[in-house]
Amino acid sequence: MADLTLVNLNMLYLRHMDAVERELHVPLGPLYLVSALEQAGLEVDFRDYQRHESDDLFSRESIADFCKDPAPVIGLSCMANLLPFTILAAQELRRRYPDRLIVLGGVGAKSVELEVLRAFPWLDVVAHGECESTVVELVRAHREGRSLDGIRGLAYRRAGDPVKTPPAARVRDLDSLPLPAYHRIDLPAYAGYGMVTSRGCPYPCTFCSVAPVWNHESISRTARGIVAEMKHLHERAGVSLFLFQDEFFVSSKKQVMVFCDELQRSGLKVRWKAFGRVNLTDVETMDAMAASGCVELRYGIESGSARVLERTRKGFAPEQSVQVVADAVRRFPRVDTFFVWGFPFETLEDFHQTLFQMVSFRLMGARVLPSLLCYLPQTAIYEEYRGDPKFSFCPDLIPEYMLTGHEICHPSRIEIDEGHRWLFELVEQHPTIFPGFYHYDLEGNVRPKLEILRQHGFYPSPETPAGSETESCGAHSPRPPEAGTALTAVPPSGANPQGPPADPRREILTRPT
Repeated sequence: MADLTLVNLNMLYLRHMDAVERELHVPLGPLYLVSALEQAGLEVDFRDYQRHESDDLFSRESIADFCKDPAPVIGLSCMANLLPFTILAAQELRRRYPDRLIVLGGVGAKSVELEVLRAFPWLDVVAHGECESTVVELVRAHREGRSLDGIRGLAYRRAGDPVKTPPAARVRDLDSLPLPAYHRIDLPAYAGYGMVTSRGCPYPCTFCSVAPVWNHESISRTARGIVAEMKHLHERAGVSLFLFQDEFFVSSKKQVMVFCDELQRSGLKVRWKAFGRVNLTDVETMDAMAASGCVELRYGIESGSARVLERTRKGFAPEQSVQVVADAVRRFPRVDTFFVWGFPFETLEDFHQTLFQMVSFRLMGARVLPSLLCYLPQTAIYEEYRGDPKFSFCPDLIPEYMLTGHEICHPSRIEIDEGHRWLFELVEQHPTIFPGFYHYDLEGNVRPKLEILRQHGFYPSPETPAGSETESCGAHSPRPPEAGTALTAVPPSGANPQGPPADPRREILTRPT
């Protein structure tokens, strides 16, 4: 019998009125853990729920059936949008397998680990931080009947009371880690091939949920290690298009130039996409990236208001964004510009400055992808506003990155499916555990700005015909056009438009959450 059944619940799934969009991408985080466990001589039963077929994928019974006959330890990995579903799935697993140790992993419960244990007694452990060493120690301790005391990176109950240990020490040499366990999945079944070139970001942006996961500290892989992994995937599965998933790929000009040189000298004929940063990319860097196969550069612009950028500690000014995006659209087939709207301190004057920049970038040929601010527990902005009575849950509007697959998506709104209302009842019962589903000042702040964005074509309106071509900033995007192809961008709201079923292996472009 395996020592651990590890289940990946990170997935992209959208339910429309008459179709489902479902996209598969390689589950990197869980596969890193599988490699660490295998290297330690432990047996892992890995299951990727993305690939499960069911009449109702998001029922508690479906996930429990998928986890039939699990190992003594069950690990469930999820992000924030599927945290409610994962918690309720764990309840069904507890009913069926009362003797198993149920561990919640992934970033979904970041900063609310103890609160999760207090609210949901069927969960035994919540893992946090960088977990390659944590998961090995946890599984060994359980197999040997030892206490979890002293294992870093865990929240668990000691004498009935939830306790949380400090995170495990960071891995300083990422090249020392084994590659993700690609041998445990059918690589050709996937089409989204992300790669990790670094872990962590040092910037203190107050709305960011990613940097706090790594305690605002960045550690990068070597160019040689990154290219070696690209070569491995290219030779084994014919992968020719990569997305560097981390938001701090462009950590310095020197590091990017070394990587581009290493990739060109390798002779690999591949394309790749990456996140840039306005204050860290210049023309020489862009030229080197384009020459080595970069076909898409993605920028977190966030706002066109200097006041908002300063308040959110973004680290650059609006005029810098204009120059960098203008330079980028002349060099890459596609340039993505991400904006965040709905900040609680964002005045209408601030918002219109952002809107003007969005329109300008669209005219330049950049793709403009706005998303409603999402208040996850680890963000500084949530900490500032938590407990404010202006927070509310809205059943017809959910931030883009928090769509779960339980909703029915219409062109300009979502509808809570009656068969899945139980999940949203859990969200409403525990607002401090699931704040990412909530809005701040819905009627005074969110809806007026949404209406203005609709008027300018950045979100569909109620009159938008079903099946209209739009693009989602939170979930996916089509492959980049060839150089010289005109770009148009009309991103959707949290309610994605209905459309035909997607190829489930379609290449994915996600912004980390």
